[in-house]
Amino acid sequence: MSVELINVPARPGVTACFTTRAGGVSTGSWTGLNLGSTTGDDPDAVRENRQRLCAAVGVDAERTTLGAQMHGATVRMIDSPSCPGRFTGALSGWPEGDGLATGRPGIALVVLGADCLPVLLWRQDEPRIAAAHAGWRGLVDGVLANAVASLGNAAQTYAAIGPGVGPCCYPVDAALRVRFAYRFGAETVQGEAVDLTAAAQIALAEAGVTQVMSVGECTSCNPERFYSYRRDGAHTGRHGGLIAIEAA
Repeated sequence: MSVELINVPARPGVTACFTTRAGGVSTGSWTGLNLGSTTGDDPDAVRENRQRLCAAVGVDAERTTLGAQMHGATVRMIDSPSCPGRFTGALSGWPEGDGLATGRPGIALVVLGADCLPVLLWRQDEPRIAAAHAGWRGLVDGVLANAVASLGNAAQTYAAIGPGVGPCCYPVDAALRVRFAYRFGAETVQGEAVDLTAAAQIALAEAGVTQVMSVGECTSCNPERFYSYRRDGAHTGRHGGLIAIEAA
């Protein structure tokens, strides 16, 4: 089975996509294209999955960069590949950063998720890109505003929100519901659940981004297509969002 990508129609010269489970070699609870290396999957399977992703997208694995995702709001500027070769080599040991941004051709930025939202951003008027891992903590703390700011011109910034857990499957405690309603508005609370995608759309709009598209698929509702921490627990995989400025 080939790697299945959800392609994002970004500006010319920018490649952007989200992954699904399809097309990988991982087995067991990680079956499919697991891109995560921290939940117990065979490291060699993760390396092969990441190689397959890079080949399918047409990016250089040596120049593909992750961040150590800590559910924070830090966005790192990438002027050269962080830890060249680590994406398909050592796998771990990345500098902290739930957001990454660059204006350098040939560098691919990757964020991972299994219910949290992968969000890809690009400038429509010039080659500058960013990627963010946005769970509820990152959303509340401003990771998307920081990602937009890293690109320098919100009016020319477009965004794509990837698959994540929907309000159909994301009940939370009352304190978090109150926090979301206060921060993002009552429309982001549905019964006992919160709506991460709606909150992300509001956060992007507040940051000045008017052009936002969304995959609109719930990771928890689609076990054949997506990984989900909420549904399957700690021993599950990670899908991702990838964005790159094409090499000259």
